[in-house]
Amino acid sequence: MEKKNDKNKHEKTIIIDGDAWKNALTKAYEKNNKKAKIDGFRPGKAPYDIYVKKFGVESLFLDAADMVVEDAYLKAIEEDKLIPVCEPEVNIKEVDDKKIEFVFTIITKPELTIKKYKDLKIKKEDASVSEEEIDEEIKNLLEHYAELEIKDGKVENGDTVIIDYEGFVDGVAFEGGKAENYSLEIGSGSFIPGFEDQLIGMEKESEKEIEVTFPEDYHAENLKGQKATFKVKVHEIKTRKQRELDEEFFEDLGMEGVNSVETLRSSIKEHLETHKKNDVENKFVEDLMDAISKNTDVEIPDKMVEEEVDRLLKRAEENLKYQGISLDLYYQFTRTTEADLRNQLESEAFKNVLYRLILEEIIKLENIKVTDEEIEEELAKMAERYQTSKEEILKELGGKEMVKYDLEARHIFEKLSEYNEVK
Repeated sequence: MEKKNDKNKHEKTIIIDGDAWKNALTKAYEKNNKKAKIDGFRPGKAPYDIYVKKFGVESLFLDAADMVVEDAYLKAIEEDKLIPVCEPEVNIKEVDDKKIEFVFTIITKPELTIKKYKDLKIKKEDASVSEEEIDEEIKNLLEHYAELEIKDGKVENGDTVIIDYEGFVDGVAFEGGKAENYSLEIGSGSFIPGFEDQLIGMEKESEKEIEVTFPEDYHAENLKGQKATFKVKVHEIKTRKQRELDEEFFEDLGMEGVNSVETLRSSIKEHLETHKKNDVENKFVEDLMDAISKNTDVEIPDKMVEEEVDRLLKRAEENLKYQGISLDLYYQFTRTTEADLRNQLESEAFKNVLYRLILEEIIKLENIKVTDEEIEEELAKMAERYQTSKEEILKELGGKEMVKYDLEARHIFEKLSEYNEVK
């Protein structure tokens, strides 16, 4: 299966002339004339020939083109009954006061041949939860809710220390290498390799010089690979106090219905099973689609993948915004560019497009139908789940077609599971 191609690229030339183009130029003139400054005339009052004499008819071409391009595009796809799957590329080949000639590059849906989508024998993994997994989750909870208490003696791995430090390279203090009353967990790996290990064995109010070497990939250029000395003083040593599975711990957890070891284990089991079932289901779907794609012949147009990359890039930008990070800042942190990120997203984009085309084809082959009643029912459920209106849901999703497609996909995955899961 070839990755991408331009087989489904169609170039259509459309000419708008005569009264249609003349009317567009007139409308463009009326729009621009409202703000035009022409000696002897108030804005919007200069006659057409005076306006053109001062600014040239060429000044109207782009606005006039905008006014006729949509009709020209509809004409382009209607002539050959083309069904576009991407936004068209539009170029103006020729334009003057008599006519405008557009060239539309239109991408249509590629032909798809699925050689096999049944009896692929995909095994669904076990989603049961073991007692050991529950024990591990309880252990994690106890560690998470452990309390720090001051201790005497020496610093040990896992302790938290309050320190002052200052770093030097060749005897000169460097920027960002100094802090007071800094809280550091030993073994967290949050400092330069070797720094935390050399604090082990120190006592309260003790001082020490620590020798380290900055990693070659360190973010500060002037410190990469440099040997440094840190003067460190320990003010306080804290150790984690292990919690007990008692009433106070259950209260701190704040988990509804959890007030004993038994109810805690039951709640954790239910939580782990839910996540595990979701993970298993997602893995099954991914394995299934991968198997079907290997039995599919299709040549995907470049433009379809590029538009999916655009969508993924926009989603990544929105996710970063929630974290208070802009794309520009992300590029600085990761030392990458938009081109680098687009390259990283291309494989995912290609797979998304391929899987969507496969699902659409199988929906057609299986004659899956979704009724208006089902769509309305699903919208009502979503509105209730997210505590909003059906109108807001539709606005967020982009219309009923997206709800319909989601329901079709749900129905088809039920069938595909029946056809292919190893029981």
